[in-house]
Amino acid sequence: MASLRDRRNRKDSYYRRAKREGFAARSVFKLDELDRRFRLIRPGHRVLDLGCRPGSWLQYAAAHVGTDGFVVGLDREALTETLPDNTIVLVGDVLTLPSHHLRDALPRPDCFHTVLSDMAPDTTGIPFTDQTRSVELFLRALDLALELGCPKGSFVGKVFMGDGFQPVLEQVRRHFGRTKTVKPDASRKSSSEVYVVGTQRR
Repeated sequence: MASLRDRRNRKDSYYRRAKREGFAARSVFKLDELDRRFRLIRPGHRVLDLGCRPGSWLQYAAAHVGTDGFVVGLDREALTETLPDNTIVLVGDVLTLPSHHLRDALPRPDCFHTVLSDMAPDTTGIPFTDQTRSVELFLRALDLALELGCPKGSFVGKVFMGDGFQPVLEQVRRHFGRTKTVKPDASRKSSSEVYVVGTQRR
């Protein structure tokens, strides 16, 4: 018997479109909107994708950086999708993995033009706990963007709205020339997620 989530997905136009276009998940359309608005991923770019399972952001990034670019993904679990040649995925915990492993995964050590994070915590149903854990992941992603990102580079991080949101936003503003908070059209209305986008890293 199909689960409630499966039944909801079948009625979801973004889910059906993702399946039709060969993407691993509907979340690809969140990145597509953000990229169209902020010009995040370009041919030849090096992209870091944190929390990359099930792989739709990897697929999108790999297609847009082209053969001269490269995408490094990180997740706690291995991907089941076949990866393009310009992509590598590391398996590990973002909170404990040494940052140099991510840089060393590039064909030659270099900076990342764009750092993406679609990470979310294992939710408990307790809003304060879930938001606190979301902020922890977001701040780790931001730290990696500041350590591994290129000058003038970009950062995208998902975070749950709540009491800890404003200090997080201020941190991004300190390091990027332009900062926007976006809830993409493909985000479910019931979700508390938003994406903070920082461009033109100082």
